[in-house]
Amino acid sequence: MKLCFLPVLILLIATSILAQQAEPAPPPVIPSQGTQAPAYTPKFKGDPARSDSEAVALAYMRVVMRAEVGFNKQYGHYATSLSQLVHSGTFTQRMVNPERGDYTVGYKGKKDGFALTMTPKVPDAQRRSFYAEEDGKIHADDTKTADANSPVVETHHW
Repeated sequence: MKLCFLPVLILLIATSILAQQAEPAPPPVIPSQGTQAPAYTPKFKGDPARSDSEAVALAYMRVVMRAEVGFNKQYGHYATSLSQLVHSGTFTQRMVNPERGDYTVGYKGKKDGFALTMTPKVPDAQRRSFYAEEDGKIHADDTKTADANSPVVETHHW
């Protein structure tokens, strides 16, 4: 009776060893690039990002936009520089730096409004450019630098 369990035990051990040695499937290939990129998992329902890089850029934009709303409420006008937003909402000194990972921040502030851009350092299918103003709309463009005429991907009503 013990002998009939021995082949089954050997088979189970061999199967588990082979399963551990199997390589995972490669990430999908992006046809226009010929390179592999991991599939993006949305961070929340309705997430407009196409990649982790875009998700980080959009999150930065939301923080700036929220800080602008708080700044405007407190001072009666918008910030004229990113450094004025430090400690407004969750905007920190570190966020003043315009180099944000795969993106570069552009900011033009006036007393009656602001324009915020996120431009990818290397534009590709996974990194669109973004644009936002005080109206709470985030625009995106994958063919050129985003502006107020680019398609809206997200709207906020703070």
